[in-house]
Amino acid sequence: MTYCVALKLNAGLVFASDSRTNAGVDQIARFKKMRSFVNNGDCVIVILSSGNLSITQSAINLLEQRGRRNELQNLWNAQSMFDVAMLLGDCLREVRERDGPFLLEGNVAAGANFIIGGQVRGEPPRLFLMYDEGNFIEATDETPYFQIGETKYGKPIIDRVIHAETPLMDAIKCVLVSFDSTMRSNISVGLPIDLACYARNSFNLDRVHHITDSDSYFSQISQRWSEGLRGVFASLPDPDWEIAPDTRDSFSLPPP
Repeated sequence: MTYCVALKLNAGLVFASDSRTNAGVDQIARFKKMRSFVNNGDCVIVILSSGNLSITQSAINLLEQRGRRNELQNLWNAQSMFDVAMLLGDCLREVRERDGPFLLEGNVAAGANFIIGGQVRGEPPRLFLMYDEGNFIEATDETPYFQIGETKYGKPIIDRVIHAETPLMDAIKCVLVSFDSTMRSNISVGLPIDLACYARNSFNLDRVHHITDSDSYFSQISQRWSEGLRGVFASLPDPDWEIAPDTRDSFSLPPP
């Protein structure tokens, strides 16, 4: 399992992914779940993935291979981020059509999900969520973020904090708290975390950070968030109504 999240803000885009693919008592595997493609001045594309690792890797490698071959339609000559998402969807369908039946014979799940975001010159930054079948939806001002993988533990903080006007630095802090909350509740998500921040119209992915267990800033965020939650909880008022005893399971003898 893994956890990936991406935000679309007026100021730009924020992407983050963990590196854990499976977890057990004696085995933890780590693989990078973020791929970026940058053509300075023309486009910046970031792809996050979750699901069957062989499927996701093959689909992204096929997308990259077609770009190197300079095929008629490829990620380097795409006219929009919608076109990029379409190309990746085609690659995902091709890989699943090729490998899916064999995985099914071995009772192996072939599911794969992607988050595709970035900016192509001539249009604003855009963000898409791709499903198993290769179809996708686009983020909006009302729904400015997507998650894939182990999503439920990190969602509440994003829902409370993120909106279209959120500054990039605040968005980064929110994403890190989201990861910290997820890792505390689920062993299948863990460090290292790959983080990328793209400023609108910069056409250069110059804010990329690899967060390991020795990262002092992430440790500080984790500690202060925990302390803050405990402090806020302690300050909450007690209920101001009288709590009556629960008599549903009680039994008393009738008066003599």
